[in-house]
Amino acid sequence: MTGIGVEEEFLLVDPRTGVSCPRAEAVLERHRVCCPLPDGAAVHRELRPTQIEAATGVCETADELYEHLSAGRRSLAEAAAGEDCAIIASGTPLCPSPLCPSPDRDYGAGDRFGKVDALYAGVVKAYEACGCHVHIGVPDRETAIAVVNHLGEWLPTLLALSGNSPFEGGRDTGYDSWRMVEQSRFPGSGIAPYFADAAGYEEQVGKLVDCGVLVDDNQTFWLARPSTRWPTVEVRVADTASTVDEAVLQGLLTRALVRTALADLDHGTEAVPLDPQIAAAAVWSAARHGLSGPAVDPVAGKPVPVGDRVAALLTRTEQALEDTGDLGLVRTLLGKLEREGTGAERQRRAAADGEVAVLRMLTEETVPHG
Repeated sequence: MTGIGVEEEFLLVDPRTGVSCPRAEAVLERHRVCCPLPDGAAVHRELRPTQIEAATGVCETADELYEHLSAGRRSLAEAAAGEDCAIIASGTPLCPSPLCPSPDRDYGAGDRFGKVDALYAGVVKAYEACGCHVHIGVPDRETAIAVVNHLGEWLPTLLALSGNSPFEGGRDTGYDSWRMVEQSRFPGSGIAPYFADAAGYEEQVGKLVDCGVLVDDNQTFWLARPSTRWPTVEVRVADTASTVDEAVLQGLLTRALVRTALADLDHGTEAVPLDPQIAAAAVWSAARHGLSGPAVDPVAGKPVPVGDRVAALLTRTEQALEDTGDLGLVRTLLGKLEREGTGAERQRRAAADGEVAVLRMLTEETVPHG
């Protein structure tokens, strides 16, 4: 069975107000001392000292993925509470936050995050966007490039399912995923161009580095890409998931898409290149409307009901989900999401009772009980 690894980014906030707390280093140090994790799982620093990341180990089954994701969230919540803060899974902050970096982060001359700050300046200074990144194992780098080509048309639908960042600076942006709008400000963001092979991919990345718009060849802002460290495809389109259920849904659907792409490649079926402008329109529409409005079919190049795209995604992945025993669970999770709404919709409903109600909802949803 194909392994899944999920990286989840969280905001550290004041548990009373929801204002971001720049205490990542202290939380990480406390976590190292007191909070064990399943084998292979880990926690990491993130770009801003108001953010922190939990990464699962390589998980083969949905049950194992649930275990790793739940353990990561609970252990980070415990460590954060010891530093008088809480973790919340929201793609963007709920209310205006102090600008970063802060006193608990001292960048060294060779620190990669420091280089990112220096290059992107105002675009990144207060960038606290949090995503859910899914890694799926593939045989080799050439295969990874071919798989990324196949994934392109489905990335907007994964984004629509994940929208969980409606607020920016305390105001409702009208978007399900304001995080994606913020990410689009970086050079070379969005769905990756079609690449014939790994050499073409690496040549393009090298040119962007030479142009001075990427820190190094380990950095791209494409929503799916081959990992530079592992034999995996990394899909980075989703907002961080408010609940473990939604993170599991992203992991299982992404694995099924990769397995389906691998089956197509085994039969000699290559992906159809996408029109870059239509692909960008599909991502924008998903960020704007989530599951509540129209979608764009990236291949047909026309507007369609978002439910049609979700149904097409399920049809595309049905055999792969059956093969891994996940079809019933995915249908259940999709049904729950369609009934209860995306994280962005739930945040908006809670906001009718004020920011503290949104904070309470996210705090409860982020950390699983039991």
